[in-house]
Amino acid sequence: MGKTVLVVEDDAIQQANISAYLTRNGWEVQACGSAEEALGLFDTLHPDAVVTDQRLPRMTGIELLTKFRESDPMAKCIVMTGDDSAQTAVQAMKAGAYDYILKPVSMAELNLLLERAVGAAKMEQVLQFHQQRQASGAGLSSLIGESPAMQEMKATIRQVLEAERRVADGDLPAVLVHGETGTGKELVARSMHFDGARAAGPFVEINCASIPSHLLESELFGHEKGAFTDAKERRTGLVEAADGGTLFLDEIGEIDLSLQAKLLKLLEEKTVRRIGAVKERKVNLRIISATNRDLAAMVKQGTFRSDLYFRLRIITVNVPALRDRGTDILLLARHFLQTHGRRYGKPNLRFSPDAEAQLLEYFWPGNVREMRNMLEQTVLLAPNDVISTAQLALCPSLAPESKFERDFKGCNQPCMSVPKSNGGTDMQDLAEMERTLVVKTLERTGWNVTKSAKLLGLSRDMMRYRIEKMGLQRPVDQPGSGFGTLQEY
Repeated sequence: MGKTVLVVEDDAIQQANISAYLTRNGWEVQACGSAEEALGLFDTLHPDAVVTDQRLPRMTGIELLTKFRESDPMAKCIVMTGDDSAQTAVQAMKAGAYDYILKPVSMAELNLLLERAVGAAKMEQVLQFHQQRQASGAGLSSLIGESPAMQEMKATIRQVLEAERRVADGDLPAVLVHGETGTGKELVARSMHFDGARAAGPFVEINCASIPSHLLESELFGHEKGAFTDAKERRTGLVEAADGGTLFLDEIGEIDLSLQAKLLKLLEEKTVRRIGAVKERKVNLRIISATNRDLAAMVKQGTFRSDLYFRLRIITVNVPALRDRGTDILLLARHFLQTHGRRYGKPNLRFSPDAEAQLLEYFWPGNVREMRNMLEQTVLLAPNDVISTAQLALCPSLAPESKFERDFKGCNQPCMSVPKSNGGTDMQDLAEMERTLVVKTLERTGWNVTKSAKLLGLSRDMMRYRIEKMGLQRPVDQPGSGFGTLQEY
């Protein structure tokens, strides 16, 4: 398919010359002599580019260009003018012209400008496609979970987004997302961007732990040609790339003190200076950072600046660990099972009751990321539609040490499974040992569910699951509010 260009020129000889030259160079040319005819052709032809004379009957080329841009904001137009004054050129560029060319027209130059214009249009289309693809499924709806912890986090995000929509100057506060590795901090950052006031702008992310500290400054702020040994050309940094949108700094706790000072200046003044540059540039962006580290403890240790810490955490969003999300574990597990199942052509997969019980009991040290990756292996190797406990390659040895951990095999084993016995003797002994351990721990803590769960290295939901499964109740002679009641906190 050829490249299509609309030529608007009222001089018949000039129109013919331009059309003939461009046709020889591979363009499909549609020519006309008036602005009114051009407007009709533009809506039906949808050309890749437009070349228009500035002097047309009843309408100037710049006025025509403005109408083209109203119909298609991405239209690429080149204005031909016999007026070599700077004022005409400025007016054309302000109206949205891709470029302008002086008469008498150099055909080779015009062809080159058209090639560049079409190339720029394709690049913009690609960027638009990737932005739309990046935004799809990236809002709050992508945060799967109905547990109280997730509902609380979503409510906080909604409150922040609603407040931001009322900000008059558009200068949005910095957000610090805190949570363990694998909990989905990036998803939270994306949801705040794509459901927020800056959704139309770019979302630029960088993992501060993945780039050596001596290169991170250049990645963030850019550099001028010759600023250092390998700076062979000017480079725009990610801060400038995020102008008008959001800069997401993942693993913010990994940056060194010297870079922390420059980041603080960016947050306070919203200016950036490339390495080797003299002038500062104003940028309009919001910063979301994320960490799994205790930044307050790092401030006490002197490894993180206190002023930067307080500037980053104007808004704090805490992402709950998977083990603290109760039945969200099964909700996510079924979601990943279906997702991976569709990918590998196994759409009817389901968990056995024992497998679901084991998913609920597991500590999930790697959180949602661990679950997603583990279930991809499970789906890939599944011999039938029912997923059993033997197919769940869990790693209980990574959980905090507890007596309960001995009930499971370690990560060096092919899988994690509870031993089976035809006679049932071993299983009965194991169940009795578990019951005794749970009861003794409850008695030790005065039947406090939260304290008992911590002693056993379990979440509160996992502890309650065992209490209900074993049918345990507080004895009447135990201190408390009466028979069968448990102290939650």
